[in-house]
Amino acid sequence: MGILRPLRFLVPKRFRKSGPIVSVVRMEGIISGGRGGFRSSQINMKSLAGPLERAFNVPDVKAVVLLINSPGGSPVQSSLIGKRVRALAEEKEVPVFAFAEDVAASGGYWLACAADEIYADASSIIGSIGVISAGFGFQDLIQRYGIERRVYAAGDHKGALDPFQPENPDDVARLKIAQTGIHDSFKELVRTRRSGKLTAPEADLFSGEFWTGMQAQELGLVDGIGDLRSVMRERFGEKVRFNVVAPKRSWLKDRFGVGSRLTSGSFRGGEAWVDTAIGAIEERLIWNRFGL
Repeated sequence: MGILRPLRFLVPKRFRKSGPIVSVVRMEGIISGGRGGFRSSQINMKSLAGPLERAFNVPDVKAVVLLINSPGGSPVQSSLIGKRVRALAEEKEVPVFAFAEDVAASGGYWLACAADEIYADASSIIGSIGVISAGFGFQDLIQRYGIERRVYAAGDHKGALDPFQPENPDDVARLKIAQTGIHDSFKELVRTRRSGKLTAPEADLFSGEFWTGMQAQELGLVDGIGDLRSVMRERFGEKVRFNVVAPKRSWLKDRFGVGSRLTSGSFRGGEAWVDTAIGAIEERLIWNRFGL
């Protein structure tokens, strides 16, 4: 008995009381590879690897909840995160629940599919099972101001989709081939994770359309309408306790709300604020697709 007693100090005090424990990992923002350190919110494997490990490693954890509010973004990051969730769930034999807040669309729905059960609010935006690529064309703008752009490359397609050059139909065709491959992977994921639950034709489900949570339940894209606290109490009892696992933040970001892009001991202010502006526009456009 004396040997076992010290082990209790490995468990946080708030979890030493009776009652089942459910870990909660919030996934909020644009899904991105993390290149823009100054953008307001991001989801990626780098920021979530630690929280996911900690969430599944809580002693006697009964379930892990993914609290999702994302309009999508990088399919690669979506896939990496989803695979990590499934690997941990199978290794630890812990069920996973996803709860959509305002939106779980495109890559956000990809993340939700990592769960064993998906819940949403009646007014949540769900779906958008498709692939999109968007950008701007500036070739007329630079000509208007007498700007000459000089690009030197080896490889016939190295400058494909250059926003400062006229659009090339061959480049667009190659992009669409890549998008089709990603879309096929997304569709296969949904078929596998929602097997036996989908009720609508695939032509409708995989068209890129999105629905409210209530409509998504009818289509089989979500398992029910409900919020985290209510569903978890119904599943694990009134004494269920939530272990919210948050990503670790840098002191600079906590203090000033910015990242810490430092180069050779100096702050690259011009580049950083340009990145901030572009990132803000990109984020706004992605959220706007869903009226948010």
